[in-house]
Amino acid sequence: MKIVLITGASRGIGRATALACARRGLGVSATYNSNRLSAEAVVQQIEAEGGQATALYLDVTNIAGFDAFSRQVADVLKRTWGRDSFDYLVNNAGVGGFEPIVSVSEAQFDGLMNVHLKGPFFLTQSLLPLMADGGAIVNVTSATTRVATSGVAPYAACKGGLEVLTRYMAKEFGGRRIRANAVSPGAIRTDLGGLDSHPEFEELLASQTALARVGEPEDVAGVITSLLSPENAWVNAQSIEVGGGYCI
Repeated sequence: MKIVLITGASRGIGRATALACARRGLGVSATYNSNRLSAEAVVQQIEAEGGQATALYLDVTNIAGFDAFSRQVADVLKRTWGRDSFDYLVNNAGVGGFEPIVSVSEAQFDGLMNVHLKGPFFLTQSLLPLMADGGAIVNVTSATTRVATSGVAPYAACKGGLEVLTRYMAKEFGGRRIRANAVSPGAIRTDLGGLDSHPEFEELLASQTALARVGEPEDVAGVITSLLSPENAWVNAQSIEVGGGYCI
């Protein structure tokens, strides 16, 4: 059984990806930060559908804790799947924020940087010894790296850095046949986006999208899961926007 580790899998795109991967027969290790019960609910749903999954606590901003987390992953792999490696990594954990450049504080900037760029960089570094050769990495970025939206400059800049980092991962990990790609969601209905509480904003985003709606987490999860699969084994170092034709 192939095994995937997905960060931020208690809700939204991470949760949908965990379920989609399990339905394709993958073992799932789902991380959470503040919402343990939601992560455990994901595990329970996967198990109810006949799959195997675990939930692990992870704060992607706590770089100093990554070595201990890696040891925990190694222990879970051995106890749950009888393996000493996993195959796929999805760097998905994220937080939002809306603030014009003129009023962004250093603390706000650093918080976004730690979650969206520094965290994935050093987490991947820490977990790389546990990844099997021939595996794959998917980094979740954002369509805001292509379409400038006022108020999300720090977020978009960090996601842009992650997009660049993806290509460097593909280059440097190629000797082990580990692929790295980025998935760039457009307007997606998640807790992070807050669309459910702002219907007028959803209407605006839908009007800017060729398919005339906002996306659902499952729309993105299907692409992530496909990129991990052998059928896309020759797709590498790419950033794929999943936005239904957002601002084209």
